[in-house]
Amino acid sequence: MEVALDLANFNTRTSLVVRDSVHVLPREMLGISTFGFLVQMIKWFPIRFVDRIVLLMLRLVLGVTEKLGFHRPKIGPLELKSVYGKSPVLDVGTVAKIKSGNIRYCFHPGIKRITFLGAEFVDERKEMFDSIILATGADLFSEKDGMPRQPFPNGWKGEDGLYAVGFTRRGLLGAAFHATKGAEDIELQWRAEVPKLVDFGTALSL
Repeated sequence: MEVALDLANFNTRTSLVVRDSVHVLPREMLGISTFGFLVQMIKWFPIRFVDRIVLLMLRLVLGVTEKLGFHRPKIGPLELKSVYGKSPVLDVGTVAKIKSGNIRYCFHPGIKRITFLGAEFVDERKEMFDSIILATGADLFSEKDGMPRQPFPNGWKGEDGLYAVGFTRRGLLGAAFHATKGAEDIELQWRAEVPKLVDFGTALSL
């Protein structure tokens, strides 16, 4: 969601495709961070009770997100995290962009294939995209714990142009290190491709 927001903020026609149900929570509740609010609540109340309070606050702050196309899990965000290890998403402005139409939100069961012009979904609908960002791990991640197979400082690059950022267990510094490595590698790839494009008579302005 943050990637989609960054793209929309720079006037990119952005579509956000989500294949699974997800809890989207506001960044702040009652003037404090959502994380801080949850930490304080679970000190005094059972998880399921806190989940009910959180979902109520969600409707008050963000509205009924189901009307935007979000599919909410059957159990609450804290219980989902406790049982399945799946964290909720903290909204930092993406929902507002979806409401205004600056980001098109689509819930789909999956992508059938990537085409030369874009993507074809399993419902046979085709869409045209200039760029596609896949938030997926493929073989880069271990099925055991969902982390990169290679330990830090490796594990940031997979095959076929796949990069991983933030899966380091080293906080923001670890994420920044992987982000820098990925950006540097992308630059190298572009520099290698530019001569090929020019040789074929295509002018590319960078």
